[in-house]
Amino acid sequence: MSSDTDPTADEEQAEAGPDRDASRRRADATLAERFAAETDRFVHLVELAAAAVFALLFGIGVVDLAIQIARAVPTGEITDPLVVIGFVETGLLLLIIVEVYETVVAYVQGRPTRTVVRLVVYTGVIAMVRKAIIFRTTEYASVLDALLAALAYAVLILGLVSLLLVERRTEESDDSLLG
Repeated sequence: MSSDTDPTADEEQAEAGPDRDASRRRADATLAERFAAETDRFVHLVELAAAAVFALLFGIGVVDLAIQIARAVPTGEITDPLVVIGFVETGLLLLIIVEVYETVVAYVQGRPTRTVVRLVVYTGVIAMVRKAIIFRTTEYASVLDALLAALAYAVLILGLVSLLLVERRTEESDDSLLG
């Protein structure tokens, strides 16, 4: 019999309705929680893979830098300032890779946001110092273009250093409040 003809069926559905709805909501919540957990696990694995890629890039870069230096020594190119600046540029690039690796690892390990942000700022400082070291006015169409680029680099470096100073002072004041 359908509920159209049996009034007791309507009463049974009405009584079972809230329980059934609550049960359905719990099942949906459990499904959503499982999906979120699986998605979180996938993202974590991708983060670990990214860390591994950066570690690999660093290793390859160190070997490449060693080979470049070994090739420059017998030819005498090691005394050329532009060649040495190239080595420094590569070394700073390797430091940037290490900082990005450290940032990814800190993020994966769930370190405090402050730690992750500090690592990002360090990476920015190293990147901007690298840009300043390899800066050549001859790479720009005009002296004005070179001056504007130099000013932009200076502003970025000052901004990053300011962030580091503010972060350090904030950390010191937090420590003094706790200790």
